[in-house]
Amino acid sequence: MNVQIKPNDLAAFWMPFTANKQFKANPRLFVGAKDMHYITNDGRRVLDGTSGLWCVNAGHCRPKIAEAIKAQVDTLDFAGTFQMGHTRAFEAATRLVDLAPEGFNQVFFTNSGSESVETALKMAIAYHRAKGNASKVRLIGRERGYHGVNFGGMSVGGIGPNRKMFGALVAGVDHMRNTHDIARNAFSRGEPEHGAELADDLERLVALHDASTIAAVIVEPVACSAGVLIPPKGYLKRLEAIARKHDILLIADEVITGFGRLGTSFGSDYFGISPDIITTAKGVTNGTVPMGAVFVKSHVHDAFMNGPDWMIDFFHGYTYSGHPVACAAAIGTLDTYAEEGLLTRAAELAPYWEERVHALKGLPHIIDIRNIGLIGAVEFNPDPAQPGKRAYERFVKAFEAGLLVRQTGDIIALSPPLVISKSEIDQLFDIFTKVLKADY
Repeated sequence: MNVQIKPNDLAAFWMPFTANKQFKANPRLFVGAKDMHYITNDGRRVLDGTSGLWCVNAGHCRPKIAEAIKAQVDTLDFAGTFQMGHTRAFEAATRLVDLAPEGFNQVFFTNSGSESVETALKMAIAYHRAKGNASKVRLIGRERGYHGVNFGGMSVGGIGPNRKMFGALVAGVDHMRNTHDIARNAFSRGEPEHGAELADDLERLVALHDASTIAAVIVEPVACSAGVLIPPKGYLKRLEAIARKHDILLIADEVITGFGRLGTSFGSDYFGISPDIITTAKGVTNGTVPMGAVFVKSHVHDAFMNGPDWMIDFFHGYTYSGHPVACAAAIGTLDTYAEEGLLTRAAELAPYWEERVHALKGLPHIIDIRNIGLIGAVEFNPDPAQPGKRAYERFVKAFEAGLLVRQTGDIIALSPPLVISKSEIDQLFDIFTKVLKADY
């Protein structure tokens, strides 16, 4: 397939998180995809080393998902879920809570990870109010955390460039330190040994603000968008215990770690924690139709169910919450995961993946390598005069060589679809090794 695109055809689309001028001068365009590969507009196959954008866990253009979407469009294209409903929404919700960790018996549908986070933050504040603790309104995030791009998510997020252009953001937010510690943990395999004590930052913020003012703390089990920052051993359990002690809701942002990325259904399962709220998106529909899902424990849900029968219990939602086509996509995705054992496949591949990732040690400019589940990251020594350039150049060269990777700052992240084979893992790292050895 060869589709010719004229330069002027690129002007209308203001692309997100993109250097638009650079991209449109030398575009990287896809016109097709299947299983582990994209097809470019000049007919090249590119191995997908990033599951699209951390979302295509089952590989591209899977028949069961596509068939479910097509059938739903032909049957019921839209029905709202404000004061009415449709059967697909309830079916999808039931399937999802059956997969969720113990205690998560309700799900609230959104359209993206950003909306899932915004929903969870509002739930946390409203929950405490419903319980008679209206002073608990403060939100705690973490430096280098990523929780989407809406104002709440930006505010609890801790990635500087995502925040600096947008003013003061939401008031009443504070941040714990991140856990990234190359000095003590460089080239760790899996969870680093050092840094569990950084969870005590929550105690520091309780002492500063008082627990009576803090509604929730939100963390990613693995901070993937910031460059795959893996929590030290015991860190998340320690953070959970502190939150419990002070009646602070723990929100696990699992937009990336949900649906098999670590070899378990959810990252919370992997790390043995039990948060109050879990945010998801991406893998819930394998990236085919935008959808998010916020899982809540029954004590959160039930706090809203004490008003009159005719009164709305939670004044929040989206026109497309539980959209029929998205629900069909979710059901087709869950069927695919179940039939092919994909939610545990990363655990089977993880040892082989780990060896291939860490075999990159010693190549030019690499100062750290990290891995967990079917995720890997390579961090480069930054060029002080041109931060981020080393990783960006390698991202471009990898694409030209037939491999899609993800660049963030001076880090390249890898997270292939869960259907990847060992031979395709070898292909991925053979290409990537050649790119790194060239030392651009």
